[in-house]
This record gives sequence, structure tokens and C-alpha cells, in this order.
Amino acid sequence: MTRAAPLPISACVIARDEDDRIDACLASLSFCQERLVVDAHSGDATRERARAADARVIERDWPGHVAQKEFAVRAARCEWVFCVDADECVSDALRHEIRALAASGALANDSARPAAYTMPRASHYLGRWIRHGAWYPNRQLRLFDRRRGHWTGMDPHDRVAVDGRVAALAGELLHWPYRNLSEHLDTIDRYTTLMASGLAERGRRARRRDLVLRPGVRFLRSYVLKRGFLDGWRGLLIASLAAHYGRMKYAKLFELQEQERSARERSSDLPGSQP
Repeated sequence: MTRAAPLPISACVIARDEDDRIDACLASLSFCQERLVVDAHSGDATRERARAADARVIERDWPGHVAQKEFAVRAARCEWVFCVDADECVSDALRHEIRALAASGALANDSARPAAYTMPRASHYLGRWIRHGAWYPNRQLRLFDRRRGHWTGMDPHDRVAVDGRVAALAGELLHWPYRNLSEHLDTIDRYTTLMASGLAERGRRARRRDLVLRPGVRFLRSYVLKRGFLDGWRGLLIASLAAHYGRMKYAKLFELQEQERSARERSSDLPGSQP
């Protein structure tokens, strides 16, 4: 049986310490003409495994999610890029759909055609696929013409901005976001620290109601409005941790505000400071 020719797409993967997941990710991207892995100095065998899978590997310091993904897009050799995280895989249905797109000429350099495509993302969490709540269908814009698109957003929540029409695909991107509950909690801690710092830099101020109302709204949206309850105890846990994420983000912003206030007070108490 003749193997289908690879498509003129660069698969762009950013990674750090992903040697237990990079093989499956890259194998699912074998239909792409190029597979590029930008590695942030992994301490495990991520780079070696990626090279063994015939991926092009660039080792680079970690500048943040947005900057690293944008670097990968600009370093790619094809004009159409497919950005996939190391904890994700392309489903058979999505791969077939992208092949059909290419066969139809949809990936040609034509401003009348879509500049980007979104796809639903299904996450596997604590032993089961999540099909409701805020995690599904969780559409992601990952396949785009880099001449008309770029990564933007506020770390760690990046997004792609495109100049042109965006179309929707039906095939799923498969996601294994956390190896265990401890990793989920650690990620919340890291991400809320980044978010609070970003908000502070932009002049945002936390208010007391942010600690009460925002977490409650997050929980209701995920568990009730988006029917997270249909995912059983996992849906309840996901909604609860979404509320916790919101509360911690603003709690840390309060902490930064207090540190700023204390620094001003100490400065005003120094000899020679203005009364």
C-alpha cells in the first residue's frame, strides 16, 4: 500500500520535559511535511526522542507561551502551520479532514479562502474523556496561514489572531492536560501567578467581590450552564477547580497590591522623603 505524501504543513510543537508524551504527539503529525519541536532545555530525553522521530529540533530559552509559539511559527519552513502542544495528538478523523482540505486546494495562497481553521478539543482527565462543561468542545484555532496569522494573548493564555476568514473543522484534537491531580493543582498555582502578574502590569486592581462573585460564576458556568454535571464527579471537580483558579488569580493580585502599598509606605518613611 502506497503511503500518502506529506502535506505542505509545518507542525509546530513547543516542549519541555515531555519524553513520555512526545512520541505519540509526533506520530500523530506524520502527515505534515515538517515537524518542528522547540524545546526549552528539557532535563529528560525529549530532544533525543524528537530527533529519533525525524523531527527538526531547536533548543531555546523559555520566553513565555506566546513568544515561544510565535518563534516556532516563524522558524517553520511551510507557510501553513499546525500548532500542537506536546500533550496533544491529532485524531484520525481530524487528520483525514485536513488531508481532504489540502486535496481541495483550501491550503493554497488564496486570500478568498479561510486563513485559519478551528477544531474541537477533547480532554482526557483522570481516566475518562470529558465531553461537557467548560472543557468541551473547547474549540482551538491551531491550523493557519502564518502569512495572515500570529500568536498573541496574555501568558499563559495564548491565542491566534488572523487577518481573514476562520472556518471550523469537525475532527477532534485529543488532549491529555494533566498526568494526575497534583499536576493539575501545580499548574493552577503557576498559571494564576502569571495571570496576576500580567494583570498588575496592565494596571488592573482586584476588588473584594472578585474573590466571591467570579469564582461562583465560573463554577455555575462550567457545572450547570455547560452541563459539567454530566461528567460525574470529574465534572464537579473540574468546575470546582475552575472556581479555585479564579479565586487564586485575584487573591494573588491582592497580594501584589499589598506588596506595592507596603513598598510605597517604606519609601515614604525613608530620611529625606517628602511628607
